[in-house]
Amino acid sequence: MIILFNKPYGVISQFSEHNSYASLKDFIPYKNVYPAGRLDSDSEGLLILTDNGVLQNKISNPKNDIYKTYWAQVENNPTDGALEKLRVGLKVKNYFTKPALVKRIIDPYVWEREPPIRKRKHIPTEWIEIKISEGKNRQVRRMTAAISHPTLRLIRVEIGEYKIDKLLPGDFLVIES
Repeated sequence: MIILFNKPYGVISQFSEHNSYASLKDFIPYKNVYPAGRLDSDSEGLLILTDNGVLQNKISNPKNDIYKTYWAQVENNPTDGALEKLRVGLKVKNYFTKPALVKRIIDPYVWEREPPIRKRKHIPTEWIEIKISEGKNRQVRRMTAAISHPTLRLIRVEIGEYKIDKLLPGDFLVIES
């Protein structure tokens, strides 16, 4: 079984109960499916759940070079030089990231988030698309912070061939059962 789920902001990527956050069990009515990878509670978007361990490993293991595509709304407007640092790879925490595919995008049509991101009157924001094949803990956020453009909102829109398409937050689609 393969389930595409648009994980809302504030939901953890596991089925066990949590004191502060909703979990997958609040949205997914199927048993014996597990997330192939994770999204932090403050990130949104595509999460794949499956009962197929081989597929789960294929998606999750960075050695398989499956690209995950994110839309990141960042603070200020990154220069071409700053984006180039993401494209060649950079040091975050104690490791160097693999090169990312990065481009500026026009403000995408996305759902309202609750709570909304903070807005500052004199500090603009810009959306960029980042494709990575790794997926270490908070990697995209750390990458944009390393170029001095903190991520304000992060939405995963693709994992390999799978796309979020028109799924709204909290919605899921069973594409193979």
